[in-house]
Amino acid sequence: MKLLRYKEGDLVKPGILDKENKVRNVSSLVEDWNNLTISAENLDRINNSDLSSMPIVDEGFTFAPCIAGVGKFICIGLNYSDHAAETGMEVPKEPIIFMKATSAICGANDNIIIPKKSVKSDWEVELGVIIGKETKYIDENQSQDHIAGYCIVNDLSEREFQIEHYGQWVKGKSCDTFGPIGPYLVTKDEVFDPQNLKMWLDLNGKRMQDGSTSTMVYGVNFVVSYLSQFMSLQSGDIISTGTPPGVGMGKKPPLYLKPGDTMKLGIDHLGEQCQSVISYPAKT
Repeated sequence: MKLLRYKEGDLVKPGILDKENKVRNVSSLVEDWNNLTISAENLDRINNSDLSSMPIVDEGFTFAPCIAGVGKFICIGLNYSDHAAETGMEVPKEPIIFMKATSAICGANDNIIIPKKSVKSDWEVELGVIIGKETKYIDENQSQDHIAGYCIVNDLSEREFQIEHYGQWVKGKSCDTFGPIGPYLVTKDEVFDPQNLKMWLDLNGKRMQDGSTSTMVYGVNFVVSYLSQFMSLQSGDIISTGTPPGVGMGKKPPLYLKPGDTMKLGIDHLGEQCQSVISYPAKT
């Protein structure tokens, strides 16, 4: 299933993209898509429901983040060998883990706000893994049992904040609107092989990133198991698994986002995002 959340006035409602690519309002089946409603049992119940009786949502709606109630937004750094090379960093001997503030989360097509004093805001198309149940000390071969599904993440990054201001990377990763997720939470049954998904990002119509999850250093199942050795994972947690080459800081000369830019990005089977870049609003 392709689960989504959409805005209707001041409300956010749950939907599903049906087989005819029509969005159905499933409020009669589930209150929202959140950490409490994406268990395997609940998803099976909804999958066996008659979606044809659900109201069709009018076109022109705005996507909300594909899941609510995100407890942790965990990121894996330098998880593509060719991306590590373009940044001049070594491939890590173990996964690099850092956090992204959940306040960075926004909808797939929401505007991206350049932070105050930012001159090095950058893009990163990534595969997001959404946990479906509590996960502690699991083996790699158990990981799929703990995954609800997948989504697109644009792991936006302010490189000066991230690298030049010392300390952990979280400072450059957590600016407001720097975590678009969605448009869909695609349940794992529709993603046959998460290690064979093409992924891409265009800036102003020019292809910047053109990669595949097949070149991950540490695959999805390993990452979920690895994280569970250091912290428990809860339903609704998001793991952003790293980006392929083509980010702005790796260009020669470096290229960074500016107001007026447009990003389009996608991953096989997971849909597409489209974001306009705007300035931080001036005080009136």
